[in-house]
Amino acid sequence: MAEINVTPFVDVMLVLLIIFMVAAPLLTVGVPVELPKTAAGALAADQEEPLTVTITSTGSVQIQTTETAREELVIKLRAIAAERESDRVFLRADGAVPYSDVMQIMGALNAGGFSNIGLVTDTGGPALDGTDASGG
Repeated sequence: MAEINVTPFVDVMLVLLIIFMVAAPLLTVGVPVELPKTAAGALAADQEEPLTVTITSTGSVQIQTTETAREELVIKLRAIAAERESDRVFLRADGAVPYSDVMQIMGALNAGGFSNIGLVTDTGGPALDGTDASGG
């Protein structure tokens, strides 16, 4: 037989495609929070993986996915800042968290050496200019 049968190759490639499609959503790092919606656009990405601090609806604080006591937050942030090139940090807070808690964590981020703080929200919120970004 002079021809190559590509059917097994196509079958294997389709199986690999399905595996990657199922595994890709599991690779995102994060703690489940209900982010508030705003009309703000996305920030430009860095080469370094962004540091993310999350405040859950229960008030617990997590650096990336590691829960951290509020008393130890500044100490850990200073240690992390010493190892990183960028001073950018993303702050994710559940919409139910009081404003004062968010401001306390922002103060701790600043004291820990991070002055470039980005607040993470979901898109589709009101633009507050008389139009509704969600299409209504």
